[in-house]
This record gives sequence, C-alpha cells and structure tokens, in this order.
Amino acid sequence: MGKNMLNIIVSNKKWHKNYINEIETQTNATIIYIDNELLLTYENLKKYSPKYVFFPHWSNIISEEIYKNFECVIFHMTDLPFGRGGSPLQNLIARGIYETKLAALRCEKELDAGDIYLKMPLSLQGAAEEIYLRAADLTKDMMIEIINKNLQPKKQEGEVVTFERRKPEDGDIGNLQDLQKIFDYIRMLDADSYPRAFLSTENLHLEFERATLKHGYIKADVKIALRIGNNEKK
Repeated sequence: MGKNMLNIIVSNKKWHKNYINEIETQTNATIIYIDNELLLTYENLKKYSPKYVFFPHWSNIISEEIYKNFECVIFHMTDLPFGRGGSPLQNLIARGIYETKLAALRCEKELDAGDIYLKMPLSLQGAAEEIYLRAADLTKDMMIEIINKNLQPKKQEGEVVTFERRKPEDGDIGNLQDLQKIFDYIRMLDADSYPRAFLSTENLHLEFERATLKHGYIKADVKIALRIGNNEKK
C-alpha cells in the first residue's frame, strides 16, 4: 500500500478531481491535484517530492526537466506500440476498431514510446464523451493499482504503428457511403470542445451529434448554418 506516500495528479479535465478521495482511501496515499499549467514546474513538484506524477489527461507539453526528475505516468488509449501518436480514439474508430487497451506508460521524449506499467481493456462503444468518461474511471483504477503494487514498467513489445493527429476537416462525412462509418464519424467527434462531424454544401454547413444508428438510416441532432464564402455564420 502507499501509506504516507505522496502522489500528484495533473489534469485539465474536471472528471479526475472527483476520484481523489477514492484513490486516497484505497491506497492510504496523499494526492495533490494540479490543473493549472503555471503550477506544473520543477520547483513546485520538488517541494512535494512525489512518488508518481500522473497525467490522466493533459493537453500541454511536459518539460524534459519534469519527466527526467520525476516518475511521470501518462495514459494512452491504444494497445501500444500500436497507435502511438495523436487522436487515438478517432483513429481507432475510423479504422473500425471498437475495443482497445488503455495503457499507462512512463513519459519520455519520444512520443508514446515509454515503458508500460499496465494495460486495461477499454470499450469504444458510445459517443466520444461517454468513452472519455469511461477511460477516466479506468485511469483511476490503474493509478490505484500502480500505487498499491509499486508496478515496475516494462519495455514495449511488438510492431510500432503511428497515428497522425486528425484535423477538423477530417470530420467531413460528405464522401462516406456506409451508414456504420457515418455513424462512427459522428459519435467519435461527439464530445465537449471537439469539432463535430459535418457536411457542407455550397450554401449550408451542417454539424451532427447525438446520433443513433437505426435499420437503414441514422437519427441525429443537426446544427445548420449558412455559409458566406468560406465562413460559416454561427
């Protein structure tokens, strides 16, 4: 158990803050929570001398000074080394992959190439927001296990497959001809702060969310905006 151990969780998603009490209860460890980039400095972390610095969801760069001086654990939504790189959820679903692994790995300079502490199965069913919440709950279980068992990371094994970060224009469903794929594109982009799957005509821009796949058709909420030149009227 992590008695008297101090660990830090760094996240810019409020979901993870809700897990602090449960993690502390199940590990007997103290958790410090950081959600401000200005507080993520070597000097600040050194004051705490943490055993682990967990990054369940962090959109900013982790400095070399931090990951070389502290045991930094990041989480990635693929069965590494398959799927290193950006937009793992969208890249997986776009490939028709609906079951994956959530990997906890050591942060290193090379992207998603660090040694693996553990992996746990993760379903990719449902809208993106549901999947991210499911993954957040799973990261809680993984952090508890890493702390309690003092897991030692092991090198990645297998063929490296790298994903490219997807761009907003990749959400265009206009040329898709399969209902399952259209449904997948809508749901994999249906999360807070994500650009939605869309369809554009000469005059209109349509964005889709909350999709349901029926027999022979899709039901979804749609936002329709007029296009003026290359800009949509919001």
